[in-house]
Amino acid sequence: MQAINITAYPSDMSQIVAIKAVMKALKIKFEVSKQELYNPEFVAKIKKSKQQHRDGNFVTVERENFKFFLGLE
Repeated sequence: MQAINITAYPSDMSQIVAIKAVMKALKIKFEVSKQELYNPEFVAKIKKSKQQHRDGNFVTVERENFKFFLGLE
């Protein structure tokens, strides 16, 4: 038996169920794995940023001060 990798991008749960049904109907053994959609380092940075916000470690900038805050003025 030869193993192949197929990546599918179903848009909803019904498509996942249909793919599984086809594989079962064809009597093909298969595994379903969940892959990370984002780079783990990126996810870690976002989680850290959310925690910093929950801890109150953030700066609020008024809309009219954005350019100054970013050093564009």
